[in-house]
Amino acid sequence: MKIIAAGVLGVVTVFGAAGAVPAQAKAPQTQDCRTYSGVKVCGKLQLTEKQKQCVQQAVQKGMTDRRAEVECSR
Repeated sequence: MKIIAAGVLGVVTVFGAAGAVPAQAKAPQTQDCRTYSGVKVCGKLQLTEKQKQCVQQAVQKGMTDRRAEVECSR
C-alpha cells in the first residue's frame, strides 16, 4: 500500500512539472520582456528625447539597443 501511494505521488509530481514547462515556454512569446541590471521591462518603451539620446550614446559605445533602452529608461 505504501509503495502504491509513493508511485502515485511520483506521477503527480511528474505531471505537475511537465504541465508547468509549456506554460513558462509560452510566456516569452506573448510578451517582449527583458531584464538588465535587475530592471525588467516588457513591450515597446516610450522614451523621452533625453532617454533616446542616452540610448544612441550607449549603442555607439558598444551596448546593444535592447539593453541601452532598459538602462536609459531608469
